[in-house]
Amino acid sequence: MSEASGTTGDRTDADIRISTGVSGLNEVLGGGLTPDRLYLLEGTPGTGKTTLALQFLLEGAARNERSLYVTLSETADELRAAAASHGWSLDEIDIYELVNEIGLDPDSEQSILHPSEIELGETVREVIARVESVKPDRVVFDSLSELRLLAQSPLRYRRQILALKQFFSKRSCTVLMLDDRTSEAGDPQLHSIAHGVISLDQTPREFGSERRRLRIIKMRGIRFRGGYHDFVVETGGIEIFPRLIAADHHTTFDAKAQSTGSTELDLLLGGGLVPGTNTLLLGPSGVGKTTTALRCMLAALDRGETATYYLFDEGLHTLLTRAASLGMDVRPHIEAGRLTFKQIDPAELSPGEFAAIVREAVEARGSTFIAVDSLNAYLHAMPGEEYLVLQMHELLSYLNQSGVTTLLVLGQHGVVGEMRTDVDLSYLSDCILLFRFFESRAEIRTALSVVKSRVNAHERTIRELRLSNDGLRVGEALDDFEGLLTGLPAYRGRVAMLSDPDAPGTEA
Repeated sequence: MSEASGTTGDRTDADIRISTGVSGLNEVLGGGLTPDRLYLLEGTPGTGKTTLALQFLLEGAARNERSLYVTLSETADELRAAAASHGWSLDEIDIYELVNEIGLDPDSEQSILHPSEIELGETVREVIARVESVKPDRVVFDSLSELRLLAQSPLRYRRQILALKQFFSKRSCTVLMLDDRTSEAGDPQLHSIAHGVISLDQTPREFGSERRRLRIIKMRGIRFRGGYHDFVVETGGIEIFPRLIAADHHTTFDAKAQSTGSTELDLLLGGGLVPGTNTLLLGPSGVGKTTTALRCMLAALDRGETATYYLFDEGLHTLLTRAASLGMDVRPHIEAGRLTFKQIDPAELSPGEFAAIVREAVEARGSTFIAVDSLNAYLHAMPGEEYLVLQMHELLSYLNQSGVTTLLVLGQHGVVGEMRTDVDLSYLSDCILLFRFFESRAEIRTALSVVKSRVNAHERTIRELRLSNDGLRVGEALDDFEGLLTGLPAYRGRVAMLSDPDAPGTEA
């Protein structure tokens, strides 16, 4: 958190705020903007400055405030077309177009395309006259790049911005000045003058959509949430996903262990899964991690809980069909509204957006059981491994403090022998279920063990796991085997293996 303090007369700036009209930005700002101040909105072309500015003015119009858009870089028709693409009408906003056909006439006395001292003065006087006429409550000035060209020198440019700031302040205007960073990045002249600075940027990726982020560089007099906040520009405007801070979320809940639906798995876990904890299901592809997660989730649904399953890898139809074939049909719970599947495309997802989706599931839909399948795909949606760990730390802390039972599926590379993962999340996990393939009697089997639990006195044994038409089956401890976790065990006794009850000539 960043914090500042300031006063206006007998009241603090934080006592009164105005809404920005942008989803999530008010939360980042701790309530909105301080009125009657000048703010800088900066970002390279295409980051969403105009869209955010239009939302700011439309919010004012919805509150019966007068709004003025002064444009030096776009025509009024271009602005209306941009607004129409979002389904907006600008009829309630006064658009003042400084660049017009007269301004483009080389014989005209007011040609702002030829910077000079006269033209700078006349441009500013036109803006002042329009403001005096409209008497707006909110103003957008787009953009400062043209004003910088007209000023020709940093000194004249700074003096002109200061003069405009003073002028707007005396007329109770809240002003957004847009800058496209055509000069140096992070112009110190503008930053020192503006009451607040909001920065937008976008980062292209080699595959998938670009990553857009917002950061509050400066905001006098109010407490705001620092750091980068992911956002998207979609039909309907900008949506910002405030950076998740787990310490801001605490809920009281019952931390009594709940059954997984399998008596043997409950014994292995030391009683079952505990609300407010997260469990990592770790093992190679095809070993049974997703099926185990579904079995645990189905038990929670049968108890009347609400669950959300985030599916990154497998198709939803394939998963539902496979679950039904294993005796775990979850469609009735989907129809009843207790279970929600979210198919996630990691190439189109930002980490902030995913955190916002999870928060919505917990806070709006009341989900008490969350499954993420798998973290491998989520990792590839991140710019780097260190960011994944930090993101997951905050997200898991939030879920734990909200009393949610969380299952995380993480695939390992390899089939038998040495295994490796894309990222080590073991220290973030409250419990780790380890899955391994092993060979016995010319058959590939699955071993299951709990290698870590922070909340239960769990078994240290290794049990066999088998999937059948009856669902998930967990056998007795394989104490007659050695080297199970290597994939090439040595058989030392007569422990009976779990058999497929549907296979000919076998016993359950």
